[in-house]
Amino acid sequence: MKLIKLTAVSAAILASTAAMAADPIVVVDNNDAVVYETATPAYQYQSDAGVIRNTTGAVVGGTKTFFGTVLNPAAISAEVGSLGYGANIGWALNDKTELQAGWAGGDVADLFGGDFDANDVNYDVDADFSNPYLGVQLRPAANWFTMGAGIIVPDNDLDVTANPEGGVYKINDVEYDANDVGVLQGSLEHRNKLAPYLTVGFRPNITNNFGVFGEIGAAYLGKTDATVTANGNNLAVGNDAGLIGVSSNDVAALAERELEDKNWIEWLPIVKLGATYRF
Repeated sequence: MKLIKLTAVSAAILASTAAMAADPIVVVDNNDAVVYETATPAYQYQSDAGVIRNTTGAVVGGTKTFFGTVLNPAAISAEVGSLGYGANIGWALNDKTELQAGWAGGDVADLFGGDFDANDVNYDVDADFSNPYLGVQLRPAANWFTMGAGIIVPDNDLDVTANPEGGVYKINDVEYDANDVGVLQGSLEHRNKLAPYLTVGFRPNITNNFGVFGEIGAAYLGKTDATVTANGNNLAVGNDAGLIGVSSNDVAALAERELEDKNWIEWLPIVKLGATYRF
């Protein structure tokens, strides 16, 4: 009889846990009623915030549940914006905190106008972004409003080509004949190998599984290092100041310093839209 009672109790508890029921289980045996309280499940979906509630206990509860949580993320998202197009994976720690790991990149120069001016020289930009990132999404009020922070590991290729105006390059208020200088072209590299970022946004749910999001913010990429070359004959360059001994390489070096002073997108604006699927 004791074996039958134990089996019945075990089966009832297992069935209740599988169904994620929070109600107590009552087992009756010969006019005796025994009440067994089932534990609150570690994973609960909160529909208003769109996150998984109470996964903190699962993460810290043991090695098995930790790896189970890591291998079973709370959400995946697709995004497009000023960092490029990409995707991220999210792990919810509780109803207000979600860890994210993602990547965004591609040719996004047109989002910043496709060109810029450094002093009096206009440059066309060809950009190939690669921005892996790690961050955390916070829901201070446990609703759709979010705040994000994290680190980007930028690996962005920025190639520039100068556009002469009226057949001259004007650098430091001195005009140089573009036919003598040749084509001024080069590259930019931001000094920060790790770029911190901050965002604010919204993440409303459409259904229990699908949602959308938008974010705005900025990342600090730091100052720039520039490399500029000229394909002229490196002989004396005609200019309006009557300077002697100025070569095309000298003009390239002057343009290089102006580019570094410009510090193009030292602060990278972050604007992104996307969609999320929650498990």
